[in-house]
Amino acid sequence: MKELIVSDIQHFSTGDGPGIRSTVFLKGCNLHCPWCHNPETATTRTQTLVFRGGVTKTYGAVMTAEEIARDVCGDIEFYRESGGGVTVSGGEPMLQAEGVAGLAKLLGEKGVDTLIDTAGCVPYEYFETVRPFVAEYYFDVKTADAEKFTDLTGGDLETVTDNLRRLVLSGAGVKARIPFIPGVNTDDEDCERIAELIVRCGCRRASLLPFHRLGAAKYEALGIEYKFKNTPPPDKALLEHAAEIYGKYVDIDIE
Repeated sequence: MKELIVSDIQHFSTGDGPGIRSTVFLKGCNLHCPWCHNPETATTRTQTLVFRGGVTKTYGAVMTAEEIARDVCGDIEFYRESGGGVTVSGGEPMLQAEGVAGLAKLLGEKGVDTLIDTAGCVPYEYFETVRPFVAEYYFDVKTADAEKFTDLTGGDLETVTDNLRRLVLSGAGVKARIPFIPGVNTDDEDCERIAELIVRCGCRRASLLPFHRLGAAKYEALGIEYKFKNTPPPDKALLEHAAEIYGKYVDIDIE
């Protein structure tokens, strides 16, 4: 079975899907979002980060699907009791679609559901690889402006929206996840346009994922400039105002 390049495995996660979950972060991403809080997942290379105070952590290990399943299934009783499961995130997990499919198949055989958190900027064939084994997806929608999307991330918005539309049509459970980034997509016009795009793609569930600076220490340890280091997180009033706008179009929540 194909191996996966794993950045980290986080147990007892409550922010990456319903219930208690384990989140498997994979290494490698084809976008370069400047606000990303997991900059260590941009490359597939193994990296050892040295943080302030001399604390070190290594990100990047080649693991088989069996090894990962054995690790995360240690919490299987918590998944069952809470309605949780395993989330595969990144980086961009769909760049390792064959390995993700193998992992999801193994987990399914053990009665554990898999959810994929994706930015969706990959060939749709990658989704076809995992669809037989994965029913639920968190699908990032960062902006409705194609030029802005390319300038910020290096990706192609048409690929993203086409994949979102096709994934919804396939019968998958899809929730649009909007990284809510001050100065990028938080004004009223941005919210209206993103909501309209989501609806045009057939998706009716969405969540706002508020920007935070928890990844700042990783940028420092990597020696990379963090362009959003002085950007404050959105306040409660702004989030609630945006949720009202989105709520005219979709079922919305704030994570």
